[in-house]
Amino acid sequence: MNGFSHSLNSYRELRQRQRRDELMDQPTIGEVEHRQALAGLARINWLSNSSGIFWPPLRRLADTLDHPLRVLDVACGGGDVTIALAQRARRAGLACEFTGCDMSAVALAVARDRADAARLPVTFSQLNVLESPLPDDFDAIICSLFLHHVDEPDAETLLRSMAGATRRMVLVNDLARSRYGYFLAQVVARILSRSHVVHVDGPLSVAGAFTPDEAVALSLRAGLTGATVRRHWPERFLLEWHKS
Repeated sequence: MNGFSHSLNSYRELRQRQRRDELMDQPTIGEVEHRQALAGLARINWLSNSSGIFWPPLRRLADTLDHPLRVLDVACGGGDVTIALAQRARRAGLACEFTGCDMSAVALAVARDRADAARLPVTFSQLNVLESPLPDDFDAIICSLFLHHVDEPDAETLLRSMAGATRRMVLVNDLARSRYGYFLAQVVARILSRSHVVHVDGPLSVAGAFTPDEAVALSLRAGLTGATVRRHWPERFLLEWHKS
């Protein structure tokens, strides 16, 4: 992996998606390492305003409903984005219900501890979103920084599953592959975290990410006709799709 990271310093490989298995995805990762990595990722999510990217379309949707907005965050990891959204809803006085799901028991334990500390009724459950059907009783199904972890066929399957299960809307926040994004991943990961996992996985994540144009094409193949993709700082994109 270090050799791969070093080879990308030329940036030539960034012209095409180069997905590699990340340390975070390894079943052999230790719990202490995993928790340290999740803490580092939470700081990166805070800096990149991941919850703020999601919030405007969720707020608009909530204003159109005659019932509490129900949101499912798939592959939620340590739940920091899910909880940050619940905090935004509480501050706005909006009736919202947030649920997160992930396949990692360690990540879910971290997420539940964070929800308890924030005194928020956010629930978390274990689910492999690539192998199990998603529940169909949510108004919005969102996904943050997971799409780049999977091969293209699985990414297409995930989008199709989210679109089929949601009542109203799909939102996907992810990295936009670029030279600047790769540079940021190298620098910011070391500033915000001491985790070796974060240091290695940050650049690998950018190399394995989709460009906004690729995300549009992917959404079309998955049947999300009319999906829009908008860039956000820092080198992020938000894919938004509404069920007709």
